[in-house]
Amino acid sequence: MKKIRVAQIGTNFYSHGPFIWDSMKKQSDIFELVGYALPENERERLPEQVKYFDGYPEFSVKELLNDPSIDAIVVETDEVYLTKYALMAAKAGKHIHMEKPGGIQLAEFEELIATVKKNKTVFHTGYMYRYNPYVKELLQQIKNGELGEIISVEAQMNCNHPKAVREWLHNLPSGMLFFLGCHLIDMIYSIQGEPKEIIPLSCSTNLDGVTANDFGMVVMKYENGVSLAKTNDTQLGGFVRRSLVVTGSKKTVVICPLEMSKEKDVLFSTKTVYESSEWGDRGETTESTLFDRYDSMMASFASFVRGDQENPYTYDYELQLYKTILKCCGVK
Repeated sequence: MKKIRVAQIGTNFYSHGPFIWDSMKKQSDIFELVGYALPENERERLPEQVKYFDGYPEFSVKELLNDPSIDAIVVETDEVYLTKYALMAAKAGKHIHMEKPGGIQLAEFEELIATVKKNKTVFHTGYMYRYNPYVKELLQQIKNGELGEIISVEAQMNCNHPKAVREWLHNLPSGMLFFLGCHLIDMIYSIQGEPKEIIPLSCSTNLDGVTANDFGMVVMKYENGVSLAKTNDTQLGGFVRRSLVVTGSKKTVVICPLEMSKEKDVLFSTKTVYESSEWGDRGETTESTLFDRYDSMMASFASFVRGDQENPYTYDYELQLYKTILKCCGVK
């Protein structure tokens, strides 16, 4: 099996950059790590992140993009710079894995998608729940019609971050909804497609004097009902209450928690399925196999680059998802 020669541009403090690098390093039978670049003064701004790259050479962005031996670029900068560097990699003809959801300029994202589409290169984004075993299973069941008509989707991804993180949310349109709510919007969009109406409801809790939108919420109207995404950054116990609830005419499926730690880097999910019309029915609850949230994501990226599989999330899907995220964040 051909190894993918890959380099990483950027890292970040609040997202998944260090973990993506570690996952590729761990999967040395799939990836050959060439090196990394730290743009936007990241070495000075994020010194605690640099240790993850110990033992690997540092390059400039230009050096990485001009190296014809490099197959793929992983873009893991701060959110506001993601599309900028992904577009540079696209223009260099590289396959791309980019942290979610992209930068904050629609025109730049549209140019990125147009470029990878023209080049027929892989464009892969870091929506981790796409690789959750129960989410994958549920999406296939919905596609097969096993849930019947979909009435609503309710998705929550809550946290309890310190003040500094919530202040940082000022950098992003609608704060938490852009930062983490994009994961939820991705799941809703993949199940139900474009909503008939979008009602942004994000706000600030004003706790600790923070005025950024640390309470992200959006309501999305569909033909058969209303779906919602909620992501509160001030909720104690929020991680264990992260959930996806899909209500269909034939059954309801609840995945909660979406992820729970078994041990370091090893997770599982819990699912309850309701098929009875009895009011007191407690459903059937099962626990998933153990998984690492990044390993299957990056292994899939490698398989797309090699041409062994086709990415089910198309260029057009990623563009329409991004546009929907901006609408949910109140961006006109």
